[in-house]
Amino acid sequence: MKKNNFQKSAANLKKAVPLMVKHHVPATPANYALWYTYVDQTVPELNEQVDALLKDYDVLPPVNANTLYREHIANKAEVDLGNLKQNMEALVSEVSSSMTDAIADTSDFSKVLTKSFDGLSSSIEGNNNPTLDEVMPLIQELVDEANDIRHSTDFIHNQLKSASDEISRLKIELAKVQCNAMFDSLTSIYNRGAFDADLTMFCDAKQPMSLIFLDIDHFKKFNDELGHLFGDTILKGIAQRLKQACRGGISAYRFGGEEFALIVPNKSLRVARQMADTIRLSIEKMAIKDRKSGNKMGNVTASFGVAEFVDGDTYDSLVGKADKQLYDAKRSGRNRVMPY
Repeated sequence: MKKNNFQKSAANLKKAVPLMVKHHVPATPANYALWYTYVDQTVPELNEQVDALLKDYDVLPPVNANTLYREHIANKAEVDLGNLKQNMEALVSEVSSSMTDAIADTSDFSKVLTKSFDGLSSSIEGNNNPTLDEVMPLIQELVDEANDIRHSTDFIHNQLKSASDEISRLKIELAKVQCNAMFDSLTSIYNRGAFDADLTMFCDAKQPMSLIFLDIDHFKKFNDELGHLFGDTILKGIAQRLKQACRGGISAYRFGGEEFALIVPNKSLRVARQMADTIRLSIEKMAIKDRKSGNKMGNVTASFGVAEFVDGDTYDSLVGKADKQLYDAKRSGRNRVMPY
C-alpha cells in the first residue's frame, strides 16, 4: 500500500510541476497543493473552475489561485493571524484547564470508589450480616462524590459547548479577514494588491491582454459639495457597472481613490477601447440620489485610458502607457476614451 501511494505521489508530481511551469505558477506550497489536487482529480469542482480560468486566461491569476486553495484545499479552521491566534490560544488554555480539572475530579472519584468498595468488602468479611447503619456511611460518601463528579462533567460539557461556539465565530472572522486581503471593503471588487499580483503574473507570462484605467471626473467636487458618503455612493455605483462588464475572464479592480482598472485578457486595443466606451456611456447614464435632499444627481462621468500589452512590456511600462492615455483623456476634456 505504501509503495502504491509513493508511486501515485511521484506520478502526480510529474504531472503537476510541468503544468505549473507552463502556466507560470510560482512553486509555493499552496500552489503545489492546488495543482497536485488538480492532477489527482479528487475534487471535480476544483478541476472545473481551473479549466474555466485557463480557458479565459491561459494562466491562473494569483487571486483566483488563492481563492481556489482556500475553498477546496486549505483547512477552514486554520488561523494564522495575530488576533485570531491569540483568541485560539486563550480558548485552548481554557478548555485544557477545564479538562485537567475534570480529569483530577475523575481520579479522585476513582480513589473514593476503591476506598468505599474496600471498606464495604471488609465490613462484609468481618460481619456476614452488616446492618444498614454500618453500610449507609459508605453509600452516602459514594452519593456525595457522584454528585461532585456529575457537576464536574456538566461544567466541562458547557465549556466544550462554549468552545465550539467560539470556534464557529472565529471561522467567520477568519473568512472575513481573508476576503478583505483581496477585495476592496467599500466597492467589493478586487483591490490594489490583487491588481499588482495579477498584472505582474500576466506580464511575466507574456499573456495577450489589454489594460483599461478609468478615473471619475471631478470626484473631489462631489466630495466637497455633497459629502464623502455621497462620494462613496458614486464609487459603489461605478464598481457595480464594472462588475457587469466582467465576462470572459475580465477582472475589475479599485486601483486607488477614485481610479479603477480592468484587465482584459486575449483582447486587442480596438476591442478593449470599444468595451471602455460602452462602460463610459453606462456611467454617464447613472442616476444617483442625494440622501439628504432626495434629488437625483446627474453628470457623473469618467475618463478612460487603454493600453495593449506588447512584447517587451513590463508591469511598469504597461501601467505607464494606460496612465498616459488616461491623462490625455482628462486633458482633452474628460468623459472620453483614449486613444481616440
